[in-house]
Amino acid sequence: MNKKEVAHIRKQFKLDHDLMNIYDILNVYIMKETSEIYHWERLPFGLVDREKQELYMGNFKKLLTGELDHKLFELKFQEEAEEPARVMLHQGLVTGDPEEWQDLMMMLVDKMLVDAKYEKDMVVTFVRGQYYRPTKARNEEAEESGKDEMFAHPFILCSVNSTEQQRKNLMFDYVEREFKYNIIVDPIIKLSSPEQGFFYPSVTDNYSDVNRILYCTGKSNYPDPQFIEQVLNAERSVTALEERSFFEEIVKELAGEQLDTGTLAQVYEEIQQVIEGGEGEEEPPKLDYKDVERVLAASGVENVTAEKVERAFETVIDDKYYEMKASSVIPKYTTKSIKIETKVATISVSPQDLRYVKQVNYQGKRCIMIEVDEEVVIEGFTLNTETL
Repeated sequence: MNKKEVAHIRKQFKLDHDLMNIYDILNVYIMKETSEIYHWERLPFGLVDREKQELYMGNFKKLLTGELDHKLFELKFQEEAEEPARVMLHQGLVTGDPEEWQDLMMMLVDKMLVDAKYEKDMVVTFVRGQYYRPTKARNEEAEESGKDEMFAHPFILCSVNSTEQQRKNLMFDYVEREFKYNIIVDPIIKLSSPEQGFFYPSVTDNYSDVNRILYCTGKSNYPDPQFIEQVLNAERSVTALEERSFFEEIVKELAGEQLDTGTLAQVYEEIQQVIEGGEGEEEPPKLDYKDVERVLAASGVENVTAEKVERAFETVIDDKYYEMKASSVIPKYTTKSIKIETKVATISVSPQDLRYVKQVNYQGKRCIMIEVDEEVVIEGFTLNTETL
């Protein structure tokens, strides 16, 4: 599943969209003290108040927002599992009976409650529906546009949301013309920030893939292993943060613990070229041990060979054929920066500008020196230029 396919699905979650139908919604309220179901209800989505529908749509769109391998993870199901979630989800996908779908989803909730300890009351929301995707791009010259030919994709979406108690407030009653103490005790369901959930089935080359599921987490790079393995019965995926850690350890194995900023900046530039060279492809560009050898050699790291890099892969990852996504191992130039943290200050710099930052020894003290082209202004004051 790539980001374009995720974006297409996310865009459909709005009211009155002609390419999206939601049939039923099931809400399950779980008490934190007992980890038991306190209440549940199923309704046809069309019977839900429009204001509530808008809140739900915002929640579903938020759940599907984020980068792949950071907040969204396409997972394979485990081959062997007792009472596999894949069977329940597939049966729920194909059944036309709302009650059977409800019973299957409640079985998934039961799996969520096994050994679960929640810090807050939780609400689990399921919806089943269908979205449509054109089989080909629109052809303006044809008598019938490509949009007239559609593939229907049935789906099940689940969102897990926490609750919070309302704050104590002083209110003014316009009718009675008096100040009143807010005594509302009903919990608020945090639909704007889902904790986790999933979208089933996943998509491969614009086709539904019932052997995979898209898991979503609210906290970037921190998927819930218990939910993935015990509830979804899926194989855990490597996060982008973990892949970046793999890359850093491999480079340390080959180049040592210390690198000058010029070399590091060149490494990032070489990988950025790999990313840009793969734009437009269905699969994101990846780095194997041969690619890492080329990147390090081109960046000036000495005595790097394919054999050494292969051994480093085996040492760090225990798999010399492992391929890591190029986008995972470096911050993106357009949106992210590298932080240089010290006791005195935290400096943010883009990867391509690392070459202008150096660590130097000045009068017996370790210092950071940054090369700049313009005058440095702090709080409206231009700094004097000192000659060392």
